[in-house]
Amino acid sequence: MNILMLTNTFMPYVGGVARSVQRFVDEYRRQGHRVMVAAPLYKNTPKTEIDVVRFPAIQHFNGTEFSLPMPLPGRGSIEMKRFEPDIVHAHHPFALGGTAARIAALRGVPLIFTHHTMYEKYTHYIPGDSLRLKRYVVNLVSGYCNFCDAVIAPSESVADLLRKRGVNTPIAVIPTGVDTGFFRGGAGSHFRTRYSIPREAFVVGHVGRMATEKNLEFLARAVGKFLRGNRTAYFVLVGEGPMTREISQVMDEMDVSDRFCPAGLLEQENLSSAYKAMDAFAFSSHTETQGMVLAEAMAAGVPVVALDASGVREVVRDGVNGRLLVGADVNQFAAAIEWVAALGPEQKRTVQDGVNRTSREFDISRTANKALDLYRNMIAEVARRQGPNGSMLTRTQRGLQSEWRIMSNIAKAAGSFLLPPRDYKDDSLKLGIRSVFSDQ
Repeated sequence: MNILMLTNTFMPYVGGVARSVQRFVDEYRRQGHRVMVAAPLYKNTPKTEIDVVRFPAIQHFNGTEFSLPMPLPGRGSIEMKRFEPDIVHAHHPFALGGTAARIAALRGVPLIFTHHTMYEKYTHYIPGDSLRLKRYVVNLVSGYCNFCDAVIAPSESVADLLRKRGVNTPIAVIPTGVDTGFFRGGAGSHFRTRYSIPREAFVVGHVGRMATEKNLEFLARAVGKFLRGNRTAYFVLVGEGPMTREISQVMDEMDVSDRFCPAGLLEQENLSSAYKAMDAFAFSSHTETQGMVLAEAMAAGVPVVALDASGVREVVRDGVNGRLLVGADVNQFAAAIEWVAALGPEQKRTVQDGVNRTSREFDISRTANKALDLYRNMIAEVARRQGPNGSMLTRTQRGLQSEWRIMSNIAKAAGSFLLPPRDYKDDSLKLGIRSVFSDQ
């Protein structure tokens, strides 16, 4: 099978979507499929890549770490055309998402979209952030879903939300898997030695992008409170971003900075060792579609303490493989970490069994096979639905129809932006979108 993936973030950029795409690409290729990836060009992009098409991009868009790809006609477009994909898989609805829709239409092949991100929770990166802008983004993304042949939701929570927002395209729940063997094989003792962490210390860890939307000040205060009550415990932080300084300041304020280890970005081989050095993994984000780092931690055998949220509740089971807390209360979160630290030998074995069972559920071979089954089903369905599609006239008609859908979707979303603003909270935002797409 020839699989074309288009994504606005990809390696060497470090982020959840980039890692998700890379994992599926690696597994598909391992199983004998050919995969081409279209992605932005980064300053430190490898000079030699196999089946990767790079587009020029605006680096550090609006002062962020993101790059905005510019899908201009050129050599990349020619390479994708020669590739002759059997299926086109978009990982973003914007920028290269439009390119994906056009290619799928012209080729007469299925268009699949993975809803990786709660985009309306990232509008603070755009000038003029407002409730109107959030509503525009929700409508634009939901409309994009509705002209795809299938949508992949990384969790059941996201699938439910999309249905409430009026998405009527078939939705398959397929989380990003992890290489469980890789994360199981880390050298935790070496990591502890490198960062001067005593062998007997209880280590709380976190891995991720240090961004405002990840609720990291709360996490720092909760972990800091735990450290103040456990004088031999340490906190390991893996990743980089604007919140790193704020977290460090909280550690100073709480007088636990001597047991705070900011490891920064780590190479893959060191990342598995960082996980293995942890005794508990702490997670407080409310913006995830899937907490991929939670599955990574459990693959390394680490129980998780997290706040209940979409993409989290599908991984963490309270009292089974860690603690899942309703409500962001610093004292309760610190007490939940203490619960893990205080587990007796028998309780610890029971929780470890739960961690191992969850890890097996998220193995990349299982999740990739689910996605490949979806591809095959959609290829057969689209072929049955449209019949022969080889004539130039037919391809032109499909291309024009695709352009109309893209422009119509933008116009409808813009119309929702111009409606009088309503003072709605998340729940009304989730449920109040259906009317925009009632005629689809």
